Amino acid sequence: MKGRATPLVAATAAAALFLAALAGRHAPPVAAPQVVTVAPPATPFARSLQGTRPDGAVRVAPDDSVVADAQLIELFDYYLSTVGEKSPDAVRAEIGRELGRTLQPQASAAAKRVLARYIAYRQAMAGLEADRRLAGPDAAALKRRLAALHGLRAQYFSQREMAAIFGREEAANADALARLDIRDDRTLTAQQKRDRLAALDAGLPADVRAAREAPLKIVRVQEEAERLRASGAGDDDVFRLRAAAFGADAAVRLADVDREEAAWKRRIDAYLAERRGLHDEAAVAALRSRMFSADEQRRLAAYDPARSETGANPRE
Repeated sequence: MKGRATPLVAATAAAALFLAALAGRHAPPVAAPQVVTVAPPATPFARSLQGTRPDGAVRVAPDDSVVADAQLIELFDYYLSTVGEKSPDAVRAEIGRELGRTLQPQASAAAKRVLARYIAYRQAMAGLEADRRLAGPDAAALKRRLAALHGLRAQYFSQREMAAIFGREEAANADALARLDIRDDRTLTAQQKRDRLAALDAGLPADVRAAREAPLKIVRVQEEAERLRASGAGDDDVFRLRAAAFGADAAVRLADVDREEAAWKRRIDAYLAERRGLHDEAAVAALRSRMFSADEQRRLAAYDPARSETGANPRE
């Protein structure tokens, strides 16, 4: 019966909650899964993996079951990135070997079952991406694609696994869709759109919000540093500004970048001054070779009007 609960129902529910809380207080703690990383083999599986370590990790529960999460998928993708360099069958076999080398047999078998589902999911994704019914640049088409993708994932993973593997991506997609809807809503004024976008920003997880704001913060601090210099401030003032925003270590690195950029500009000025007196291209080429390395000469087009108009010699 809908409506307010009877006193007996309420009392029973309260007792159940109390007993559950009491049981939880005395229940033995649940052991956390062990995080197992895969060490790089002595000989890299593919040339593109030379000098790298496998991404991700495997979380193994005390019963030797494996947690299907983003870390496990990162490990799979580390090897799957070599498809094309190696055959799909060879890559799959290599992942199986590494799982067998790193994990106990039961955990290895569990991880291989997740791998089989993930590979099947990736293969199904190729068909989804080729579906013209899901094409289109507008928000409606994007919604169709994301709904189809979510449905496809549900065919291969449980809801818990989907949250652990794709949760961050799907949250970002939902946020992007909400922003598209706001921007495309002609019934909203410009101020209303700004307010709603600001509300979305405020609702983002702290780490996501910090990641989004980091590039803007860099730009703002750099603009403030330029204003300080324009007003006559010295390097110490700029250092204090940057140290307050990013920390002393970052401020030192940025000061090093400033010195390198200033030295580069002095070399450019000297080159352009000397170049103005030359009219023979061979002499100009000799000047460039004397003043700049081959890599540095590729940057000259942005500073040398003649080279930006004619293009740099690709043999240089």
